[in-house]
Amino acid sequence: MTERSDRTRSDGVRSDSTDRAQVVIVGGGVIGCSIAYHLAHLGWTDVVLLEQHALTAGTTWHAAGLITSAGMTDETSLFFSRYSRDLYTRLEAETGHSTGFRAVGHLSLATTPQRQEALRREAAWMHGFGVEDTEISAAEIAAMWPLARTDDVLSGFFVADEGRADPVGVATSLAKGARQRGVRIIEGVAATGIATRGRRVTAVLTEAGPIETEIVVNSAGMWARQFGALAGVSVPLQAAEHYYLLTDTVPGMDLDLPVIEDPDNYGYYRPEGDGMLVGLFEPVGAPWSLDGVARDFSFGTLPPDWERMEPFLGAALARIPCLAETGVRTFFCGPESFTADVRPLLGPAPELDGYFVAAGLNSLGILSGGGVGSVVAQWIVDGVPPVDTASIAIDRTASYETSRRFRRERTVEQLGVLFGDAVWPTWKPSTARNIRRSVLHDRLAAQGAHFAQSAGWEFAEWFAQPGEHLEASLDFSRQASHDVVAREHNAVREAVGVLDMTLMAKLIVQGPDAGAVLSRLSANDVTADIGRIVYTQWLNEAGGIVADVTVTWLEPEKFMVIASDVIHRRIEPMIRRETRPGEFVTVTDVTSGTTLLSIQGPASRELLGRLTDGELSNSSFPYLSARQLHVGYAPTLAVRVTYVGELGFELHVPAEYGAGVYDDLMAAGADLGVRPVGLAAMTSLRLEKGYRDFGVDIDNTDTPLAAGLGFAVAWDKPGGFVGRDALAKVRAEGPPRTRVVGLLAQDPCIDLFGNEPVQRDGRWVGYVRAAAYGHTVGAAVGLAQVSCDDGVTGVWLEQGGFTVRTGAGLDVPARLQIAPFYDPQRLRILAE
Repeated sequence: MTERSDRTRSDGVRSDSTDRAQVVIVGGGVIGCSIAYHLAHLGWTDVVLLEQHALTAGTTWHAAGLITSAGMTDETSLFFSRYSRDLYTRLEAETGHSTGFRAVGHLSLATTPQRQEALRREAAWMHGFGVEDTEISAAEIAAMWPLARTDDVLSGFFVADEGRADPVGVATSLAKGARQRGVRIIEGVAATGIATRGRRVTAVLTEAGPIETEIVVNSAGMWARQFGALAGVSVPLQAAEHYYLLTDTVPGMDLDLPVIEDPDNYGYYRPEGDGMLVGLFEPVGAPWSLDGVARDFSFGTLPPDWERMEPFLGAALARIPCLAETGVRTFFCGPESFTADVRPLLGPAPELDGYFVAAGLNSLGILSGGGVGSVVAQWIVDGVPPVDTASIAIDRTASYETSRRFRRERTVEQLGVLFGDAVWPTWKPSTARNIRRSVLHDRLAAQGAHFAQSAGWEFAEWFAQPGEHLEASLDFSRQASHDVVAREHNAVREAVGVLDMTLMAKLIVQGPDAGAVLSRLSANDVTADIGRIVYTQWLNEAGGIVADVTVTWLEPEKFMVIASDVIHRRIEPMIRRETRPGEFVTVTDVTSGTTLLSIQGPASRELLGRLTDGELSNSSFPYLSARQLHVGYAPTLAVRVTYVGELGFELHVPAEYGAGVYDDLMAAGADLGVRPVGLAAMTSLRLEKGYRDFGVDIDNTDTPLAAGLGFAVAWDKPGGFVGRDALAKVRAEGPPRTRVVGLLAQDPCIDLFGNEPVQRDGRWVGYVRAAAYGHTVGAAVGLAQVSCDDGVTGVWLEQGGFTVRTGAGLDVPARLQIAPFYDPQRLRILAE
C-alpha cells in the first residue's frame, strides 16, 4: 500500500492504487467476495476488498454448504437461494475454480400433521415461482435414503435440483472472478475504523494506512457489530455456537444421496466422504463471545458442550439408526452470527451516508451468498435495490438490539427459529420481551390483553374477558381467539373501540425549508393547506415505495410525519438526505413522548365529544383535518382519520396525560359499548377496507400504481417529487401488469394466512400477500398480488374464474376487485 493514488474514475473502473478506491469492502467471507464479484460484473472495478486474515477465515470455511430453498417463503429469500444455486452451477466455467456444487436434491421431512401442512403450503407457493417442490411418500423416502428411519414420517418434500456446495470453493471462485475483472483483494490487513466528513464516509482506516473512498461495505461477518460501532453504526448481530457431527465410515453411504432436513428434530443430514455430517439447529442455543470477537480469531473452533447438546444430538441421530454404532470423527462447534429476527442486515446504514452493511446471514451465508452479493452490488450501483427489502434492510432494526442483554437473551432461541419453529402465523418470540411498553401497558394487561411484539413494542393483539383462557396453537388452524377478535371487530363497526397505537413512529419536521423537503419526498401534495393530514408514499428514483406515511401540516414551518414502527429509523435519514445545501430543516422524534390513541366507530364522535368542548361536526372538523383540543385535562392533537374504515379520530396525547385520557375514554364510553381493541381486529378491519400496510402487503418493488395507490399521487404539483419521472413512464405503459387487489374467499369456513396461491381458470396468477377473517363481510379477506400480461384491470378481475388454494390443497372460489369490499363510497367515514 505504498503507491500514490490517482483520482477515482467516475465510471467505477479501477485505478492502479491501494490508497484510494470507489468502494472498500471490509470482510473476505463469502458475502464480501460475492459483492466484489458482482460489482465487477456491473463495471465497478475500482474496488478494494480487505480481509484481516485470509479469505473465508471467519465462519465461511466451516459452513455446511447446504443449497436449498426450504423455508424461503418470501420472494427475496427465494431469490437469494435460487440465484445462488444457479450462480454456483456456472461459476467454474467462468473462473476455472470449482464451487463444489452437487445437485443431489434436498428433502424436507414432515413428521406431524402441522408440519406437513406448513410444507405443503410452502411447496404450493414455490411452484408459482418455478421451484418443483414435490411431495413424496415415506416409502419413496425409504427407497431414496435406505439408511433413514421413516416410520414416523408422514411425507417428504423433494427439490431435485438443489443440494450442497463447497463453502471455501464458492468464496474462492467468487474472489477469483472478482480479481479477474480488476478488484484488488488484500489479505492480512484489518480495517480499524472509518473517517467521515459530517455524516458521510470519506475513508476506511486500516492497519496499513487509510484508503479514501466514497462507499464502504461492512461485510465483516461476526465482527460486523464491532466494526460498525467504530463509526457509530448499529449492526445488531450476535455469534452463537453452531454444531455438526462428522461420523466415521458409514457402510452403504452414497455421495449422491440428497440432503435431508428434519425440522421437528432440529437436524440435517448429508454425506461427508465415506461418512455423514449430522447438523443441529437446537431450539435452545448458546450465544458466544458477547463482548466481541478477538482480532486474532482465525479459522477458529470452539470447545463443544457435549452435556448441553446431548439431548438434541440424540434426537437428531435417531433419524439414522445405524449411527448409534458408528464412531465420531469430530463433534464440531464453530460460531455463526444471528440477528433479532433471523433476517440478514443489508443496505445503507441510517446513521452514515456511504456506509452499506451486508452481514447477519444467520448461518445461511453460502446458501444466500450469491443472491445477497448481486442485490447489494446493484443497490450500490443503481441506488435502488432490485428486490423487496422490507424484511432485510438494516434500517428496520432498533438500537436496543445491540445491547448485551438483548443479544444474550434473544440469541438463545434463534437457531430453532431459523430451522422451522417460527413458520406458524401465531408464533411469537419468547425471549427479550417487554422492552418497549406504552404508558397504558399495565391497564391493557388488566383488561385481558394478549400481547405480541413488533420492533420491541409490546402491543395488544386481542382482549380476553374474565373467565376466557385462550391459548394460541402453532398451526394453520382457526384460532381460539377467533370469536374474541370478532367481538372487537364488531364493536368498531357497530359502536366504538379504542386502540393503543403508541408504537407508530412520530416525528416533528420543522424549519423554513421543511415544506419544500417534504414536498419533494412525497408523491402526494402535503403543502396544500395548514391543518390537513395527507396520506402519501415516499418513492425511490425507480418509482418504488420506500415509505408509506401521513404528513400533517401543523403550522407554517411545522409538520408531523407518522410512519409504521418497522420503518421508524428510515424517516429521519430520508429527510436528511433530501435536504439540499442551504436548506434548513430539523427533525425531532417524539415517539417516546406521545401516547397515540385511535378512537374508531360510529359512536366515536359522541365519545370524544363527552370529553372535550371542541367542535367535532363535519363542518368544523372535516375528514383528514387536525385540531388542537383539550381531552379531559390533556392538551391533545386530534386528527380525523381512520385505518379501519369508520368515523374516527387519532389522539396524540403527551405521555404524562396518556393514562388519564385512556381512563376517561373507557369511563365516558361505557354506555356506548366502548371496548379496548387489539391489532388483530385492526388487521381484519383494514383488510375489509383494502388499506395497505407497508412491509406486509406493499413494498419497494411496488409503485403506487401497482399498489393500487394512484389516488395518492399529485402528478402536477409544483416541483414534482422523487421518482416522478420513472412513475410517469410506468403510467404511460398502461394498466400495471402486476397489481395488488382485494380478495374475498367465497367460503365462510376457510381461513387464509398469506402466501396462498391465486389461480385463474386453474393457472397461477399470483398469491395472497396478507389476509384475515373479515367478520363484517363474512369470510376470509385479504390483499393479493396478481399478474396479467395485458394489464390487471377491473374488467379482467370481473371476468372471474379465480380460486385461492388453501393449505389443505382445496381450491376455493374467490372474488377479486380493485375497490374495497366494505363501504367503497366512504359513507361510514364521512358520516354526519
